[in-house]
Amino acid sequence: MAPAASTHARVLTVLRAVTQNSGVQGVLDLTRSTGIPDSTVHRILQAGVETRTVDQVGRGRYRPGPAMIEMALQAMASAPAANNVQQMLDDLQRNSGGAVLLFTVTGFGGLRRLCTDYTFGDRDPETLRALTYQFGSMPRSLRAGASGRVILAHLPPHMQEAVLAEDSPQTPAPGAIRDETALLASLADIRRRGYAIGRQEALVGWDGIAAPIMWGSTVMGSLLLARPAEEMTGDLREAIRQTCDAARAMSLIAAGQMAA
Repeated sequence: MAPAASTHARVLTVLRAVTQNSGVQGVLDLTRSTGIPDSTVHRILQAGVETRTVDQVGRGRYRPGPAMIEMALQAMASAPAANNVQQMLDDLQRNSGGAVLLFTVTGFGGLRRLCTDYTFGDRDPETLRALTYQFGSMPRSLRAGASGRVILAHLPPHMQEAVLAEDSPQTPAPGAIRDETALLASLADIRRRGYAIGRQEALVGWDGIAAPIMWGSTVMGSLLLARPAEEMTGDLREAIRQTCDAARAMSLIAAGQMAA
């Protein structure tokens, strides 16, 4: 990282560097990553502690503070929101015939996915009972399921490393990816293709197609189209297109580039 020229730029550079690695960092760590003298880094960090932007952990170690979380929440709350998100989910469900679920990223207790909206259409109640039962107990790790892996594939490297350092989630789903090499290869494939396919990976008997919802280069969540495994056969190109188009439309809305 090239040294920042102005005082304001240096402050922003140091604060950004605090968020760029998992865990806590020392002054020398941040000096090496920013190219800014250690005395300047120390002054910026102390000012950050006073404003709660930086949290001091022990002696000379720092991590992002609660004020950074407040700023992130404010940024998310200020992003243009789609008044018709439910309509978009309903349209995808009606056109595809599957169950449609919207996930967002949450950082409480580690990086996880959280289902914030969904639509199941008029599927058989017994089938949906099985789906909702499994969904309530499914692993929320970003390592499991198409909806998790498509988020994981678009996280910054240091956040990916934190997730990959977790134990593989315990799940009875036969398609769960437990091999580390296979998981890493799948992430590269997702970035290349722009979507993920899960074969009974998180829910027994259900396959899924997931696409990321982005705000610029930042992943905010994912959109999942799920169907019973016996229905997710043959040519999937139309289902993939429908899922990716809906996720792309939600991404444009989040970025304020498309009317809600």
